[in-house]
Order: sequence, then C-alpha cells, then structure tokens
Amino acid sequence: MSLPVVAVVGATGAVGVEFLQLLEQRHFPISELKLLASARSAGKTMRFKGQDIVVTELTEDSFKGVDIALFSAGGSISKQYGPIAARAGAVVVDNSSAFRMDPAVPLVVPEVNPEAIFQHQGIIANPNCSTIIALVPLWPIHRKNPIKRLIAATYQAASGGGAAAMAELEHSTRAYLDGKEYQHSVLPHPYAFNLFSHNAKLDVVSGYNEEEIKMVRETHKITGDATIRISATCIRVPVLRAHAEALNIECERPITPEEVSALLAEAPGVKLVDDRERNYFPMPRDASGIDDILVGRIRQDTSDPSGRSIALFVAGDQLLKGAALNAVQIAEYLVK
Repeated sequence: MSLPVVAVVGATGAVGVEFLQLLEQRHFPISELKLLASARSAGKTMRFKGQDIVVTELTEDSFKGVDIALFSAGGSISKQYGPIAARAGAVVVDNSSAFRMDPAVPLVVPEVNPEAIFQHQGIIANPNCSTIIALVPLWPIHRKNPIKRLIAATYQAASGGGAAAMAELEHSTRAYLDGKEYQHSVLPHPYAFNLFSHNAKLDVVSGYNEEEIKMVRETHKITGDATIRISATCIRVPVLRAHAEALNIECERPITPEEVSALLAEAPGVKLVDDRERNYFPMPRDASGIDDILVGRIRQDTSDPSGRSIALFVAGDQLLKGAALNAVQIAEYLVK
C-alpha cells in the first residue's frame, strides 16, 4: 500500500500521547497524521516529527481518507465511532474493551497470534493490559509444554486508570507527605501508600471483578485454548505506569525453571531479570519506559510434587506493551 493516512482517536490522553511517540520512534510510514479528540481538546497542538499538529474534534466525518485509525478514547467512543471509521475504509485498532469478545473481531497480541490480524473485517481489538503482560512471556512456555492452569495476581499501576488516575496518585502522595488532607475523586479509595482491589465493576455473586474476568476470557480467545483453567486477583497499587504480575502455571508435563529460562531467553518481547545472587527481579521502575516484559523469580512450585508447576514474576509498561505499543505493532503488520 502507499503511505497510509493515520488517525489517532483520543490523541490527548495518556495512551494517545504514547501513540504519537511510538509512531515517530518506530518510523511508522505515514503520509498524513490526524489527531482527533473531544471538543474540549480541539484546537490544542501536539508535536510530531518536529511539527505542531492541531487536534480536531472527533465527528462522523473524521475518517474520510483514513487508512488506519488507532483508538484509545474509551469503550463508548469506540462503539460509536469504530464502525463508522471501518465503513469509511479505515482499519481500526481499538484499545478499549468494546470489541474484544466479539467473535467477528480479532483479539491480537502480535507475539502470540499475528495471523489473526489478517482475519479482520475492519476492526482489530487490543487486549486488556494485564492479559498482554501475562501472555507475552507465557506463550513460549505454552507452545512447548501446554499450560493447563494459571493463577495470576496482578499489581496494577495508576496508568491503567488514565492520566487522571496518575495525577491523583501524584497529588495524593504529595498531600500525604505534607500532612494535608486530600479528597480522592478518580479512584474509589485513597491511593497514596495504599493498595486495593481493582476498581472495575464487581460481580457480587462470583466475587470476581471485570478485570479478572477479562483475563480469563481474553486468554482463552487469544490462545485459542478454552481448556486453560484460570483464576485472577487484580489489585491497584500506588505505581505510576508499569504493571507487575505474579503468575503460577501448571503445565501438561513436568518442567524445570531452567527449561523456562531457556525458552524465555529466546522469546520476542521478553527480557530476563532473574538475579538470585543480588535479589534483583522485575520491578515497575525498571519496566517503565521500555518495550519488553521483564520476567524473573522463575522457580519450581514446591506445592506441586509432580514437577509440572512453575512460579514467576513479570513487569511491563502498561502504557507501552500493555496498550499503545501492542496497537502500533498490530498496525505495523497492516503496512508490511
């Protein structure tokens, strides 16, 4: 294809800002870049390749001539404008939950199921950040020795709640240290020096929240294996932008930490950080701002005498691989 016209929907949000930086850093081929946002943000300018680009208001006419539309403006906007963009001829890569479980929409992690990209009917869904960060390191293991059960505990950063949640963490922490009162308004509980169950909607019958249910359903769809038994506990922690996850897997056959380390050392999108001598393992501060998922604390689960279970710890930048980077990688396949 000739150089595409690219639109970024939600350009002024936390993920939108990352979209622009990634498109520039990765030298994504573009003939024209359109920045779209709400009427409130229209008229602002954003820098791209040394030029100021004016943000325009998102309307039904915004997608004329657009080839690729990167969406990160929330599920309701995606549901309203995603189909409009697709009908106008754009391929939509959507970062919200609007289309993830639609059977007609591919749900893609390029390191896992890139072939699904080309099955699109105008819309491709970006998975939930926690799912992406878990699956990039788990997929090489699953391919070699199928994972039959996954227990996940996530430690999720403020960035998952957008720029407003990040600001609330910063402001409430400053107020706490200064001994001042701070009334939280973005998240349901005080954030400074605290952690709490993820603020997604809770199913009071099962006790699981939507974030946890997403990890289960999305993992099944992306891997194409609905037999994997999965339970997740998702927690919001006072970290700005990188999620961490404790993952415990049970494989079909016995497996050793050495085998897992060898698989992950060669895996795309993964960096081993597993220094037992220095007690140095994946940390959000190290994962922030980098593309790879950090993986470490790889060890045998001593509660499973069969030798089929492994525990590991991962950390990944929620705004990058957990959101914008994954979407841009999908778009890169579209222009190959």
